[in-house]
Amino acid sequence: MAQQRKQPKSGERKGSLPVVYVLNGPNLNMLGLREPTIYGKETLADVEKLCRAAGSRLGLAIDFRQSNHEGELVDWIQEARSKAAGIVINAGAYTHTSVAMLDALNAAEKPVVEVHLSNIFRRESFRHHSYISLAAKGVICGFGPKGYVLALEALAETI
Repeated sequence: MAQQRKQPKSGERKGSLPVVYVLNGPNLNMLGLREPTIYGKETLADVEKLCRAAGSRLGLAIDFRQSNHEGELVDWIQEARSKAAGIVINAGAYTHTSVAMLDALNAAEKPVVEVHLSNIFRRESFRHHSYISLAAKGVICGFGPKGYVLALEALAETI
């Protein structure tokens, strides 16, 4: 009897690690410069290094991206449907405004963890609502860059 060859799952290339998209929204390219008392002194490059180290430890391939443009973020979320095993997303200000990103995350049908560097619930009231949360398995906020590591750990257990 011939053995059936196991096909890689969506988001996993044969012989390679599961891919996790780490998507960052508007103004996150300004980390380290913009309001360091709220967002810290680490740069986005520092966050990326942290994510890559965590991915290596967890057996995940990290695809790390940032855009100030909502449509580009939506395109990447749609791309993740066929190329990623999960998504970590810090949508920045789009968290509170983007139904388009919510729709894309729901259509992607991938596990999603929402991350925020600051505790959004200790800030202005408009930041207390998140469209992204409606598509997320979980939300991590207030732990600075370590929140990304926590999100990757949660996804590693999920995928």
